[in-house]
Amino acid sequence: MIENTASQSNDENTVSFGFRAVPEGERQGLVNSVFASVAERYDLMNDLMSGGLHRLWKRDLITMLNAPRSATPFRLLDVAGGTGDIAIRYAEDGGPATTAVICDISPEMLNVGRRRIETMGLADRITCIEGNAEALPFESASFDAYTIAFGIRNVTHIDQALAEAYRVLKPGGRFLCLEFSECQVPLLDRLYDFHSFEIIPRLGKLAAGDAESYRYLVESIRRFPKQEAFANLIRNAGFSRASYRNLTGGIAAIHGGWKI
Repeated sequence: MIENTASQSNDENTVSFGFRAVPEGERQGLVNSVFASVAERYDLMNDLMSGGLHRLWKRDLITMLNAPRSATPFRLLDVAGGTGDIAIRYAEDGGPATTAVICDISPEMLNVGRRRIETMGLADRITCIEGNAEALPFESASFDAYTIAFGIRNVTHIDQALAEAYRVLKPGGRFLCLEFSECQVPLLDRLYDFHSFEIIPRLGKLAAGDAESYRYLVESIRRFPKQEAFANLIRNAGFSRASYRNLTGGIAAIHGGWKI
């Protein structure tokens, strides 16, 4: 039975880092080290983790967000989106008045994002700010939408991150979270487990010289709350109409909610 946060362990003074229990105060530094290691190969990491499917899943997320294509101003906060993947897709999909702020705790990831944003000519619409999902450096009720893709399972206190998401959204604002989840298709779940624990770390070592970071990322997926449990966390944070949509048999899911 997974507890209310993906990183909670049986000892109140420790939290999980993958399948290991570590002192609570050390976990964020360990997570930061993982993403510092994979920042320059983040797209490769997601390709290995999802078999390339993350690109389709992110397109589904942007479609669900449905940013206005008119001149109506619309402001997105994309948390843990340092490389800019979601924000760039959003800006390309939305109208000229759609803007985004990327907030990520990893300076290495943000550096990758800034380069991509400048190359795409979107620096006037997308801003990058270093910050913690559990204590966002933004005023309350200042964003129309909040997205987080493959990031919330790396947060130490998921309930705090969800509370912050609720706080910074305007009334009527939308929360959307894309995250790996529980595969719910028989046989596919066994193939997925084999790929996750046997193949991904080896590919990580071959492609990036870093098996351990990829091992943590696989383990962090298994520690993350299952679909219904995470939907309840979203409801507990105050969001209305909390729901989720499984992708590829539940290997990933898009969770959503509204601040009413």
